[in-house]
Amino acid sequence: ILTREAFENAIKLNAAVGGSTNFIIHLQAIAGRIGVPLHLKEFDTLGSKIPLLVNLMPSGKFLMEDFFDAGGLPVVINQMKDHLHNNAITVNGKPIGENNKKAECYNYEVIATIDQPFIEEAGIAVLYGNLCEDGAVIKPSAATPELMTHRGMAVVFEDIEDCHANIDRPDLEIDETSVIVLKGAGPVGYPGMPEVGNVDLPEKLLKKGIKDMVRISDGRMSGTAFGTVVLHVSPESSIGGVLGLVKTGDFIILDVPNRKLHLEVEESELKKRKASWTPPQPPANRGYTNLYTRTVQQAHLGADFDFLVGKSSSVVKRDAH
Repeated sequence: ILTREAFENAIKLNAAVGGSTNFIIHLQAIAGRIGVPLHLKEFDTLGSKIPLLVNLMPSGKFLMEDFFDAGGLPVVINQMKDHLHNNAITVNGKPIGENNKKAECYNYEVIATIDQPFIEEAGIAVLYGNLCEDGAVIKPSAATPELMTHRGMAVVFEDIEDCHANIDRPDLEIDETSVIVLKGAGPVGYPGMPEVGNVDLPEKLLKKGIKDMVRISDGRMSGTAFGTVVLHVSPESSIGGVLGLVKTGDFIILDVPNRKLHLEVEESELKKRKASWTPPQPPANRGYTNLYTRTVQQAHLGADFDFLVGKSSSVVKRDAH
C-alpha cells in the first residue's frame, strides 16, 4: 500500500485541499521508515501547481465539518483523477480511483470542480538559498500575495521565550516591512520542533491594522494558522545553520516565485560569525531527550529518529529454544 505512487497521490491531494505544512514532516518520516525515496523538493515539483479545490480555513472560509457535509475527500479524489495514480492500491484492496469514482459533491461553495478551482495553483512552495541550504517551506494559499516577494530588515529573537518577552516592547525597532526571525525552534533546538513559527505580530503594529508580516523560523506552524510564514528552515539554527547567524539589522530577501530565501550578508562575514558561534547547551545529558537530540533528523528529512530510517519492517529472528 505504501508505494511511491501512493506518496505522490498524497502530495497532490494535500495541495488540492490546502493542507498543512505539517503534512510534509509526517509524510517524509513515513516514507523514510518504509524505505520509499522522497525528497523535500518533490512537495513543490509535484504539488505546487495543483489547483485548490476546497474552500477551507485558513486558505478559505469554511470549516472541516462543512467539508465533510459537502462530500469530503472522496469528492476531491474523484475531481483529481486526471492528476493521480488511480490504480494505487488502498487498505480495502481496491484502487483509489475505483473507491471514489461515484463520489458526489453536495455543496460547490465548499468543494470546487477541477475546471473551476478556487485558486489555480495552491500547493506548498519549497525555498532554497544561503539561509536554508537544505530547504524551507511556505504555504502560499495561506500567505499574503503582496509579501511573496519581499526584502526587509531582520528582527531576531533567539528563542520563543525571547520573543514572548520582547515582541510587544514599545521601543522595539520594528515595522510592517521588517522580517521576524525566530531561532531555536527546530528539532534539536527546542527540542521537538513545536508549532511556534507563526509568531504573533507586535501589539503596536496590530493597533495600526497590520495583519501579516514575513516570519521565518526553523519551527512548525499549525495547519489552522495563516500568514506569510517560512517554516522548517534546514539546517536549523541550533546545529550551526545560517539561521543561527542572523543578526537584527541584516536584510533578508524572500522571493517565493523564484523559490529563494537569501540573507544579504557577505560570505566572509558569515564565516566570521560562524567561527565565533557557540552552540547552545544540550537540553539533557541523559534519558529520552538526550536520545532524541542526538539522533533526530533535520526537518528536510522528516525529523524522525535516524536509526528508524528504512527499519520499520525489520524482522528480529530468535531461536525459541
